[in-house]
Amino acid sequence: MEIEWTRWKESLQDLQDLQIPRPYTSLSTAGAQVRELCVFADASVKAVAAVAYIKVTNHENQPEVGFVFGKAKLAPQPDLTIPRLELCAAVLAVEIAELIVEEMDVTFNNITYYTDSKVVLGYIHNQSRRFYVFVHNRVQRIRQSPCLGQWKYVRTDLNPADVGTRTATPALLRSTTWLTGPDFLKSESLSTPETEESYDLIDPSSDSEVRPQVTTSITHAAIGMVHPQRFERFSKFSTLVTAVAHLIHVAHSFIRPVQGECQGWHICRPTEEELARAKVCIMRSVQNHCYAEELKCIAKGFPIPSSSSLWKLHPLQDPDQLLRVGGRTAQAGLNMNETHPIIIPGQYHLATLLVCHYHEAVKHQGRHLTEGAIRAAGFWLVGAKRCIGSLLYRCVTCRKLRGKTEHQQMADLPAERLQVAPPFTYVGVDVFGPWEVVSRRTRGGHANSKRWAVMFSCMSSRAVHIEVIEAMSTSSFINALRRFFAIRGPRKQIRSDCGTNFVGASRELEMDKTSPTFQKVEKYLSTQSCTWVFNPPHASHMGGAWERMIGIARRILDCMLLEEKKSRLTHEVLTTFMSETDSVN
Repeated sequence: MEIEWTRWKESLQDLQDLQIPRPYTSLSTAGAQVRELCVFADASVKAVAAVAYIKVTNHENQPEVGFVFGKAKLAPQPDLTIPRLELCAAVLAVEIAELIVEEMDVTFNNITYYTDSKVVLGYIHNQSRRFYVFVHNRVQRIRQSPCLGQWKYVRTDLNPADVGTRTATPALLRSTTWLTGPDFLKSESLSTPETEESYDLIDPSSDSEVRPQVTTSITHAAIGMVHPQRFERFSKFSTLVTAVAHLIHVAHSFIRPVQGECQGWHICRPTEEELARAKVCIMRSVQNHCYAEELKCIAKGFPIPSSSSLWKLHPLQDPDQLLRVGGRTAQAGLNMNETHPIIIPGQYHLATLLVCHYHEAVKHQGRHLTEGAIRAAGFWLVGAKRCIGSLLYRCVTCRKLRGKTEHQQMADLPAERLQVAPPFTYVGVDVFGPWEVVSRRTRGGHANSKRWAVMFSCMSSRAVHIEVIEAMSTSSFINALRRFFAIRGPRKQIRSDCGTNFVGASRELEMDKTSPTFQKVEKYLSTQSCTWVFNPPHASHMGGAWERMIGIARRILDCMLLEEKKSRLTHEVLTTFMSETDSVN
């Protein structure tokens, strides 16, 4: 590096012998017949350069060339491709031309740019393809320059800007064309660069700077109506009408733009007239697609063929070119929608939207009310019964409001209900009541107290045994168990549920397994070789066997108590009634 630095420093001494003439040319630019600015551009991996010359021609067509301005700068980093560097050199040439035109008090007849890159020439002259950002921005910079001129190709050996992209010592600079310009500018007889009107892109299919070709196809609609298939994108009739009304409003603003009114693509609230036109457009589109043959027959004055689904409707056409149901009620003085409703094919999506709309309007009533609302609105659905019935069958709200209650399959019966055993081997127990009985008579009236009943139901034979208890206490319940065991004998298992009625009684009896008092009941049961089993909570169906027997016992007691005055119901009478109920049950 030191040797190269020393060599370059010593070469600067040769700049003393380098001379640049002060005038551009010996001819006066003011008196010249033609004044032309010629700018050359070139690039390499090391530098980007551009140099400009002025070419003047006198009245005898003798040209003379003079050096005006030259500039070279290092290539951008990171390393760019050669086509990109050549394009940067072309931008530098345009910037030099703009500077010269602005600073020199000379009016040029034309400006010519030269480059030795046909790729750059293809970029500049391109009119059909698109480029990526780097090339696009620089091509736009060249095209939008105020110093527009013709771009030409020049060979590298004839391009003086090539000197600025390479290393040239001051001693050799005098022998190059950098300060004098190329010879073909000085004489027309010498070889001139290629002159073409335009340059094509060099292999655009493999050029990474060219965007892929995008093909745009123009589709011409065969008819001027919206296809009914587009209506399937909508789930509500009101939304469909509003969307078509917006399109009509925008189309009108394009056809007849008025200053101060809506113009171009926009969204604003449609008017009632536009909504009415949208409904007519939707109905006409569906009818033209479904009843094309019928419309042709009506237009020509021919009768509708008997094979058509509209043959019995005797259709007619209104001023809006819509098919309506015929008939003999034209003189009724009613609205046309009432006497001649619009025909809508039931198999199209429009019919589904209408049914949904008016089904919600009648608050999810049945088929007859929905069909009546559609008829009152002025529509006649072909195949309305099937269309409305199919939609009501799929309506979630209707299924929730009027659906049948689902019945869950019951689980298997417990093993205790299926055992072949003596009566009351497996017992279900429950407490029911209370009843008010007269305990004693006082001077002021009667003193009443409450009584409850404990039902013991056999799990297999459905036999029952009822015991009356005086209080919801542990001692009363144990006494009832003792009486039951004394009459029926020792039992193997007692089962009860955890329903609201028995849970309340068990709490009153303090029969919680975690409570100390329950240990008394459990101790007594253990002496009788009997176990107590609780059904799972919130499973009242598992105690349905004895709950059913309690219901029967209540009905029998209600009938007996109707015959007995309330003031005469004593403990003895209630016990008697329980025994009779036990025998009947």
